[in-house]
Amino acid sequence: MEKVSNKNLLFVSLMLFSMFFGAGNLIFPPSLGEAAGTNVWVALAGFLVSAVGLPVLGVAAVAKSGGLQNLASRVSAKFAVVFTVVIFLAIGPFLAIPRAGSLAFEMGVAPFLPKGAVEPQLALFLYTLAYFALAFWLCLNPTKLVDRMGKLLTPALLVLIALLFVSTLVKPLGSLSAPTGDYATMPFFKGFLDGYMTMDTIAALNFGIVISVTFMQLGLKNEKVIISSSIKAGAIVGVFLAVIYGVLAYLGAASPSMFGASETGAKTLTNVALYLFGDFGAVVLGLIFALACLTTSVGLITSCGQYFSQLFNKVSYKQWVVVLTVSSTLFANLGLSTILKFSVPVLVGIYPLAIALIALAFTHNFFKGHQSVYVCTMLFVGVMSGFDALKAAGYTLPTLTKLFQNVPLFSLGVGWVVPGLVGAFLGYMYAFSKEVALKKPLDNTEKA
Repeated sequence: MEKVSNKNLLFVSLMLFSMFFGAGNLIFPPSLGEAAGTNVWVALAGFLVSAVGLPVLGVAAVAKSGGLQNLASRVSAKFAVVFTVVIFLAIGPFLAIPRAGSLAFEMGVAPFLPKGAVEPQLALFLYTLAYFALAFWLCLNPTKLVDRMGKLLTPALLVLIALLFVSTLVKPLGSLSAPTGDYATMPFFKGFLDGYMTMDTIAALNFGIVISVTFMQLGLKNEKVIISSSIKAGAIVGVFLAVIYGVLAYLGAASPSMFGASETGAKTLTNVALYLFGDFGAVVLGLIFALACLTTSVGLITSCGQYFSQLFNKVSYKQWVVVLTVSSTLFANLGLSTILKFSVPVLVGIYPLAIALIALAFTHNFFKGHQSVYVCTMLFVGVMSGFDALKAAGYTLPTLTKLFQNVPLFSLGVGWVVPGLVGAFLGYMYAFSKEVALKKPLDNTEKA
């Protein structure tokens, strides 16, 4: 097959959307909207850059580079292994997958548990056991993911979200309130940083392998067609995500005037659903969270299983699926609050490196692909993001803080941008000087 049909492209796009759209995608936009208030659209613009634009570029970068491993190896072979493993572990069994399972329980089961009937920890364990057993079954045969997710689960999820939005047109919410905190002073940059929490940019680096394999299973053989089809699928997903984020952010922005401030985006959505549908709203919201979290878990387990089975080929894909589902079940039982607390410093440390790598992939030809540009850029970005991660983890580093506070954009939370550009420039100048040094003897010989 030399071209994918529009129908198959749509189904693959819906499958990819279901992989992206999980726990964080549901709870963070309403939180943003509630805190941003009248600044919601400015904050949402920043959020869309990091939570939609960068993931779409990430899918394209991985497709054009032939996989995350190949892209990261442009820095060095050792960096490629370490960075890729860290990405897959963070987006997989150590963070994103357990978060999805835990959130599905908090929103789909916990509200219906009779008080005192069962211990919450036991209920969480039993639920995650059944949840990851289902995820395990769905992951066993990756060739059926398009049919099970793209044609069934994702359309059901989109219908439920559409039902939530259309109902607000019939039964409007309140007016927008005043912005609070950083949303009042720097809404765009605050929204940009909030986009980190969806994990979609680093997820995009993982999902590239799944999308390529899926298109090959559909009969595509031409590498250029697979790359272009992957990029088209990513763009379609970007449109879906942008529209839904806009809806969720609006719901969050309009809710405080009616329900007061909420602790989390999950609570915000609960208030909205109960207002719109009464007690049945809890069922609707529970189904939305269950479907969103399950499809994301399946996508992450599949991509991690495929990567680790290639990296350690003595362990098969199905054996890795077992390892991933069991470990995710264990970590999910730490509870949602513990997982979210751990996620912030990890994402603050990893995200800038992922963004820098994507940017380098798209400017590769511009700087002639010099390895020194990759090395220096990632080094400079890594120093700043590592410092930000330690700070997010609660470590006070007064000496470094005093040193770095003069870095441009540091106060906005993106202090790694300028050092990254400086690193890229120094790396290019080093490569350029080497080229000049190598040409000089040749030029002298030719003159002689």
